[in-house]
Amino acid sequence: MNKKWEVYETDEQKVKGLISKYDINEILAKILVNKGLTEKEDIDLFVNPTRKDFYNPFLMPDMEIAANRILEAIENKEKIMIFGDYDADGITSITVLKSYLEERGMQVDSYIPNRLSEGYGLNKSAIQKIFDKGFKLILTVDCGISGIEEVKFANSLGMEVVITDHHEPGDSLPDATAVVDAKRKDNKYPFNQLAGVGVVFKLIQAISIKLNLEEKEYLKYLDIVCIGTISDIVPLIDENRVIAKLGLKLIAQTKNVGLKALLEVTGFKNIDSNTISFGVAPRINACGRMGDAEIALKLFLSTDEKEAKKLAVKLNEYNIERQTIERNIFEEAKETIEKSEKNKACIVVGSENWHHGIIGIVASKVTEMYFKPSILICFDGAEGKGSGRSIPGFDLHEALMKCGNKLEKFGGHAMAVGVTVNRANFEKFKQDLEKYAIEKNIDKIVPVINVDAELTLKNINIENVRSLKILEPYGEANKMPLFLFKNLKINAIRALSEGKHLKLTLKDDNFIVNAIGFNMGELSEEYMLDDKVDIVGNLDLNVFNGNESVQIILKDIRKSY
Repeated sequence: MNKKWEVYETDEQKVKGLISKYDINEILAKILVNKGLTEKEDIDLFVNPTRKDFYNPFLMPDMEIAANRILEAIENKEKIMIFGDYDADGITSITVLKSYLEERGMQVDSYIPNRLSEGYGLNKSAIQKIFDKGFKLILTVDCGISGIEEVKFANSLGMEVVITDHHEPGDSLPDATAVVDAKRKDNKYPFNQLAGVGVVFKLIQAISIKLNLEEKEYLKYLDIVCIGTISDIVPLIDENRVIAKLGLKLIAQTKNVGLKALLEVTGFKNIDSNTISFGVAPRINACGRMGDAEIALKLFLSTDEKEAKKLAVKLNEYNIERQTIERNIFEEAKETIEKSEKNKACIVVGSENWHHGIIGIVASKVTEMYFKPSILICFDGAEGKGSGRSIPGFDLHEALMKCGNKLEKFGGHAMAVGVTVNRANFEKFKQDLEKYAIEKNIDKIVPVINVDAELTLKNINIENVRSLKILEPYGEANKMPLFLFKNLKINAIRALSEGKHLKLTLKDDNFIVNAIGFNMGELSEEYMLDDKVDIVGNLDLNVFNGNESVQIILKDIRKSY
């Protein structure tokens, strides 16, 4: 598929200014300028944030009320139920708040709804169970902002609910004791992109301030807060970057027994955002997807090394099982798509045998592969539940608002949705969505690769590639820089791993570099020795037999013209 390469138009005068002012290389200077970082204060905050860079938690809506209500509960020795989500953000949110409150001498329990039988968020059945156990106060983490009827039900039982959330509120807020969410319309907090665990972190910061505790009493949880933040794919800028940067340092020396055990199981050697995104997060999320999120929570709360090791191994097993199911669903979906769906504007497929907790990941893979919005439905009798993913430029939630009258219910946002559809309406829904997508000229949307700068091979060396590490941790809104190289000659080309990956040696005058394209092995048939190519990729350092060299991680390639 042809992709559009858009190279950032860098202000060269500002680049020269940074080079002379701070004695940095041109590549790093270009990236900093592109990020709008030209003043020392801004660069220092980005490169070396400190604990002094956290905002005042009391600027967040209802934070004062929430902190005071919890202080009252501490004083009166009330029992508290923490109600969270089953993903990594929810699990880490519960871990942090439960651990912190128990250190304050409180009796705290937690409730995680079963993804497969209860679904996301507050539900009346769970609230009734919590009430029957004698709890009068519920604290929600990473959920609750949409639970208007559920909070009303809790109130009718004489219970109080304090909500902490980071999702978008609807037109009205739940009638809770406090609703702490920086996405509220009346928000005055300077940053509204915190993960759910980030909001919890601000809550324990606020309580600590009220109790005149030392900063370490809430800062010591930054390792767990960092994991939830990176796992939830919130933008790693502003306060999230402070959390991630400081948190990764703490993870490297974590005292959390469960986290130590989990890090060992992942097999990752370095502690960076990749370790969290591709090692830790999938294992935490896997048990939630398989309907057993309590395992991950138990791991993070464990103080016994043997128990922690067993739990970490169990998470790993869940992740392997999840990967197997995911591969099978993907292959089945792909077969159906190739037969009847691949020429359509939107891909909507369903099956009896798919796992509801995993089809969202498969939908992401389908959308990435075909560059089309996709919705995968898992049918159980007459009811079908599904997940959808979209492409930049097509608002899938808006599409469902316009043509979703055949759905039982749906929710989500522009890029990801969840749906429930009756089997009898499935085909009609497909037709309506297809018609809407065609009317919106979805076929005119071209995938765009945003390139940070155009370089030549003589521009790059080990030192200036290593200098880019100050830009880490990478994540949403702070992607690993992409560079364009033009008119390179293919000096060597072959496929690796049974044809899965592409390995190239590229030459420009007397300069040579190795490049690898993961999952691009089929291109070894399209290019030949001595072909001239343009490429887009990340710069990386490869270590082999003790020798370090620059390597390009390919993202796209085309023949030079």
